[in-house]
Amino acid sequence: MAVNVAISGFGRIGRLVLRSIIESKRKDINVVAINDLAPIETNAFLLANDTVHGPLNEKVSFKRNKMIVGRKILQY
Repeated sequence: MAVNVAISGFGRIGRLVLRSIIESKRKDINVVAINDLAPIETNAFLLANDTVHGPLNEKVSFKRNKMIVGRKILQY
């Protein structure tokens, strides 16, 4: 059974946690929401284009208050 996780704070560490979960393709961790004060547009761009780790292997987009990473929809 997967554990549902919400990330509170989507700064450098929050983005790296999400990136790690996405790239590991773990089935036992289900990220369902992100909580942050910055605009969703900014955070979607920063997640997709990391200056240290390079571009994310999944497409990142957003629609209203939802961030879409690959096929996964996250409440923002």
